Amino acid sequence: MRSAALALMMALPLCAQVKFAQSPDKIEIEIDGKPFSTFYIAGEAPKPYLAPLRSADGLVVTRRFPMEKIEGETKDHPHHRGLWFTHGDVNKIDFWMNEPGNKGRHGLVKLEKVQQLKGGKKQGTIRASFTWLSDTGTPLLREDRLMTFYAGSPNRVMDFDVTFTALDKATFGDTKEGFFAIRLRDELRELKGTGQMINAEGKTGMKQVWGKSSPWVDYSGTLEGKKIGVAIFDHPQSFRYPTYWHARDYGLFAANPFGLHDFYNDKTKDGSHTLEKGQSIRFKYRVVIHPGDTTEAGIAKMFEEWSKNSKK
Repeated sequence: MRSAALALMMALPLCAQVKFAQSPDKIEIEIDGKPFSTFYIAGEAPKPYLAPLRSADGLVVTRRFPMEKIEGETKDHPHHRGLWFTHGDVNKIDFWMNEPGNKGRHGLVKLEKVQQLKGGKKQGTIRASFTWLSDTGTPLLREDRLMTFYAGSPNRVMDFDVTFTALDKATFGDTKEGFFAIRLRDELRELKGTGQMINAEGKTGMKQVWGKSSPWVDYSGTLEGKKIGVAIFDHPQSFRYPTYWHARDYGLFAANPFGLHDFYNDKTKDGSHTLEKGQSIRFKYRVVIHPGDTTEAGIAKMFEEWSKNSKK
């Protein structure tokens, strides 16, 4: 009797769950018993990042380079690490292209503390704080980040709630080089790949999406014979909603509310924003890795429900 019950238990699916395993320089993230991603919080990279990102059925959707070298994979833009959150001009300091070897003045995003690491059956959260340091070590910004990961399928869903507080007077400069970004696998790019971008207004392709303001963009294509996509949602509570998009046909996929003179190709535009010491701005984004194309995944409805129900 006991063996029959044990066999039945083993045959049943495991309960949906989110688990974390922390070491000094990274946090492993497991969803529904499968690896989802790793959050790199210290080490050789000058910023925190998540890599790789995986779909619910285990497909890697982000480029492996520069963390790994995969035969045939592109090797441009070595600062494109999985999913990251930096900007190319804060007080004229570059936090975007800040890998070793790049020219210019580079900043560093340094971990201060992981305040919370909480798994659960339905969701798990990571709460951490970082300091954005200038090339001379001057603290410019404190980044307080809450990331929430959700169990269940068919989608992989994660939320980002991030507040930046000025530790000194800090200006987010007007540049396209930013801000909340993902580098997709080569197979999903529009250029020489299977991917296509579409925004909330139904505009498709880089020429109609890049530099335009929209509440969401979905980038979908075919990966290892399966239709799959990655969507980024911008929440109405975010600074300067709806965001502009630095989304490229070679696989860069980024929300950027600051790059107006680049996006409009108009030097009279100024998308910069200055924080006096102690002032803050807040950003809320959702990332959805989904099977199927934009319509099949129901991205528009998914965004509508999230933007209305996520009010905190």
